[in-house]
Amino acid sequence: MPEQAARTVLAFDFGLQRVGVAVGEAETGTAHPLQVVVAQTQPGRLTEIERLVKEWKPNLLVVGRPLGEDGAPHEMTRRAEKFARQLNGRFRLPVEMVDERYSSAEVESRMRAAYGKRKTADLARGKTLDSHAAQVILEQYFGEHAS
Repeated sequence: MPEQAARTVLAFDFGLQRVGVAVGEAETGTAHPLQVVVAQTQPGRLTEIERLVKEWKPNLLVVGRPLGEDGAPHEMTRRAEKFARQLNGRFRLPVEMVDERYSSAEVESRMRAAYGKRKTADLARGKTLDSHAAQVILEQYFGEHAS
């Protein structure tokens, strides 16, 4: 891979109701949750994501690939893969997929450690867990692709 001054990456935790988003820098391997994209339609969702792509100017997009505990794909796997193809087609950016089997459990564990059980439940209702899951997905990607 050619060397770049800074390689910004946007990551997505795809869901039918919400898409969590995180941003990170490949050079430092750090990731931060952004917002949750909530749109009733796929075009509306892509419009909101387009705004984020223009703002952050990523070199790469990462999408969580949901799999069953046994590693088998299922309906959400196919939907997330379709979402990844749509991102690639719309933004002409490379898209990588990361196994996200344990991202939600990792997020809940981190949130409980930081905020306690009650606050974590409040955050889940406020939908912020989705973007924290995108952060975990991006950190996992950086860990798997560290030089």
